[in-house]
Amino acid sequence: MSYSQQTRSVRRTQTREGDSTRLVKVETQATSTALRTGGAGLGLYVRVGFTPLDKAGVGLMSPLQTVREQSYLTGFTFIEILIVIVVIGIVAMIAVPMISSSASMQIHSAANMVAADLEYAKSMAISRGQNFSVVFDKSAESYSIENQDGDVIEHPVKKGFNYIVSFGDDSRLDSVDIVDVDFDPGSNQTITFDYLGSPHSGTEATNPLNSGIITLQAGGITKTISIEAVTGYISIAD
Repeated sequence: MSYSQQTRSVRRTQTREGDSTRLVKVETQATSTALRTGGAGLGLYVRVGFTPLDKAGVGLMSPLQTVREQSYLTGFTFIEILIVIVVIGIVAMIAVPMISSSASMQIHSAANMVAADLEYAKSMAISRGQNFSVVFDKSAESYSIENQDGDVIEHPVKKGFNYIVSFGDDSRLDSVDIVDVDFDPGSNQTITFDYLGSPHSGTEATNPLNSGIITLQAGGITKTISIEAVTGYISIAD
């Protein structure tokens, strides 16, 4: 005889006055020795409705507990909603400053980059014993480094690329504008370093620099890179 043939189920329904809840008892009896039940029945009580009853008809769960259980299954608690609101608030507090500080980060990066490239041109002039120039183009928001023959040199890091920096083409710096470039005398947009590292205005090392400034702006924030005469000392100021 199969297990299903050895098993029988008895369903008994209890009702209580004024309560639509009922108790379903499924009693299973198996004679299989594998179950080792000794012929005893296995009783399983299944709750149907809102308030289950025990054998004596006494409620196992109060109506209030049942309602609470249903609320957990069908909706969100006040605490869960509160947690979500707090998390959204924290994310907003982090995101808003990041967005507003984007221009500040870009202007700082751009100013440091320009200062570093000026230093690189000066060090190349000293190490090679030749004139090296930094040529700015305000209208294109860009600049390049050229040797004494007027050729743009190769970028030392980006192999195969010329040493040209364009803020508009770089998504990390596209908010930065070159507002002013003034190398005196002559109000040139080109500064040249001679073999001693001394700065000159223009493409030739014949006009010693009196003063030089590059002004950058992004999101209302301004940075000024200054080059001192004779020494070619480079500094950044707000």
